[in-house]
Amino acid sequence: MSPSDQASDIEGAQPVVTALVLRRDFLKYTLVSSAGFVAATSLLGEGGALSALDQTASGGGQTSAAAEAVSVRLRINGSPYGLRIDPRVTLLDTLRENLNLTGTKKGCDHGQCGACTVIVDDRRVLSCLTLVATCEGREVTTIEGLAKGDELHQMQAAFVKHDGFQCGYCTPGQICSAVALLREARSGEASYVTANLRANARALQLSDEEIRERMSGNICRCGAYPNIVAAIREVHTGKESAQSWQFEGENDTEIFEDSAKEDAQDETV
Repeated sequence: MSPSDQASDIEGAQPVVTALVLRRDFLKYTLVSSAGFVAATSLLGEGGALSALDQTASGGGQTSAAAEAVSVRLRINGSPYGLRIDPRVTLLDTLRENLNLTGTKKGCDHGQCGACTVIVDDRRVLSCLTLVATCEGREVTTIEGLAKGDELHQMQAAFVKHDGFQCGYCTPGQICSAVALLREARSGEASYVTANLRANARALQLSDEEIRERMSGNICRCGAYPNIVAAIREVHTGKESAQSWQFEGENDTEIFEDSAKEDAQDETV
C-alpha cells in the first residue's frame, strides 16, 4: 500500500496541500498592491496618505509617543540650572547638546564603555543611561567642574603626571570615575575583591587589584591601564612617586638650541 493510500485510511486525516506561488503570480500581486497605494496617494494627497499610515501604525489615531516637555531643576558643577526638556532625553545629551559641556564623551551609548561617566551626588553614573528628568534637585559634577580655575584637581594632575591616557577620549570618564571611587573607599564601600569586609568597614586601603576592579567599568582602548592605576594609587595613598616621562628636550636645552641653529641654516626648512 502506498503512503497516500495509508493516509486516506486514517480517520479524520486532512489532505496535504502544497502551496506553490509562481514568480509570475508574485510579481502580479506586487504590482497590484503598488498601484493601490499610488491611487490612494493621489486621492488623499501625500499628507493625507501619510497621516492615514501614521494613524494605522499608532493604533487608530491615538497620540504618538512624543511626550510634552517637563521642567527639571538641578545643579551642574555648582551652578543652578532650570531646564525645559523632553523627558526622554539623557543626561549625556543634555550636557553636550543643550549646555555645551562637551567634556563628557559619548562612547558606546549603551552603558558599556564608561566614557560618559559623571558624578551625581558623589556617586558614579553612566550619563548615557540616565534620564535628565531623574536628576531633579541633584548635584551633577562633570570633568569641567573638577578643577578650580587654573588649578587642576589632584586626580587630573596625577593623570597628567603618570601619563594616564593616550588619545584622551575616555579620560574624562576615567577621571570622574576615579574621583568617585576614592569617595566610595573612604566611606568603606567594598568591592568584589575586598578581602575582609569586617576589618575594613571604614576608610578602605586600596590595593592595585582593588583599583583595577573598581575601575573595570571604564574601558581604555589605548591600553593605558597601568598608568591609570598608578595615578589613582598616588592620590589615594598621598605618596608621590617620580614622574616616569618628560617632554622632549625638557632637560636637554643644548640639543634643542643646536637643532634650532641647524634649522635656521637649512634653506629647505
